Amino acid sequence: MILDFGSARMRATTVAIDDPGPLEAFLPESGPCTAFIRRGEGFVGLGEAARFETDRLEAADVWWDEISNQIDHDSEMPGEFGTGPIAVGSFTFDPDRSEDRSVLVIPRIIIGRRGGVFWMTKLGAARGDMALPARRERVASPVNPTAVGGAMGEDIWTRIVGEVVDLIRNDEVHKVVLARDLIVRADEPLDLRYLLDRLIENYPMTWAYLVDGMIGATPELLLRRQGGLVTSRVLAGTVWREGDTVDPLQLAAELARSQKDISEHEFAVASVAEALAPYCQAMNVPEAPSVLKLPNVMHLATDITGSVGPDTGALALAAALHPSAAVCGTPTHLALDIISELESLDRGRYAGPVGWTDMYGDGEWAIALRGGQVRPETPQEIQLFAGAGIVADSDPSVELAETGAKLVPMLQALGLDS
Repeated sequence: MILDFGSARMRATTVAIDDPGPLEAFLPESGPCTAFIRRGEGFVGLGEAARFETDRLEAADVWWDEISNQIDHDSEMPGEFGTGPIAVGSFTFDPDRSEDRSVLVIPRIIIGRRGGVFWMTKLGAARGDMALPARRERVASPVNPTAVGGAMGEDIWTRIVGEVVDLIRNDEVHKVVLARDLIVRADEPLDLRYLLDRLIENYPMTWAYLVDGMIGATPELLLRRQGGLVTSRVLAGTVWREGDTVDPLQLAAELARSQKDISEHEFAVASVAEALAPYCQAMNVPEAPSVLKLPNVMHLATDITGSVGPDTGALALAAALHPSAAVCGTPTHLALDIISELESLDRGRYAGPVGWTDMYGDGEWAIALRGGQVRPETPQEIQLFAGAGIVADSDPSVELAETGAKLVPMLQALGLDS
């Protein structure tokens, strides 16, 4: 579906503003809205000037290129990263095997903060019509939320993990990322602003996102393109604390020495580096990962950087990188087939790219992890997702526990896990 500007060109105006305070406070009680926030920086988008639903990232890239060429942008801060008109999107993990559609929207109003710079962009507004929208008064916590199960029971999921381990040990595939879901149902429609508030509060180091019913707090940045520099953060290999008596430094040291986790991580790093290489004049891939510490888990992390030309934008790079071994497996085509055959789950937009791009091809695309999806027909219900990378040394019961640890951020936001 396309709601474009018609034959007329659209004017966008960007002005500098005073510190607006928490960006999430501007999200309205009703109507379309988006958010992409980390450490208090990022943006919120209000309303929709245009919307595109598709099956393919490549089609979205073409659409945005056509639409952005119809926008005349008047800005007080030209050249500042992320200011001005943007397109915000959330894409399916596997468009060939999902009933969901990917979506790319152009917010009518954008309020942002980054590096001490504060701005507002409005589409279709003159410079004299640039008053900030009203901040919200309240958000509603979930009413009697209850977990009601998912597509398969835990025993079935662990059995499937065992089947995949056998395939890997027989050299039929190297790594497969398996996901499971959990439905949480409340007595009244969920206020996604409340969930976003809790995620931002509890997990400030992650990218908190809200796009068309998809919400979460992901630690994994698929890519950032800023000028000629592209950065991708690869996360694979996970450990978590069970109780308060475990020394986090000891846990981090164990993760850094774990051959199972190192192997899983190396597959993910290689897949991203290979996908980026054709677009980069130069690239840096660290020899060893670091350990990223989050409140609920720790991950092995590698930040890959490269230089790209002006003709390769953030959406095109996202299309090239997705799906990486971190969320799919390797070889990709074999892992996708195994996921489709054994997982018995439509992931929808879980583990797909989520983020934004601007008129110049810059942008940030994360992977939609640690989150869930609320659909318009069931606003009182959210489908949560979590996955684990399966390799030859995987233990099904340990992988199940890992998915449980990864569900914690959303369960906390819903009031189901303290």
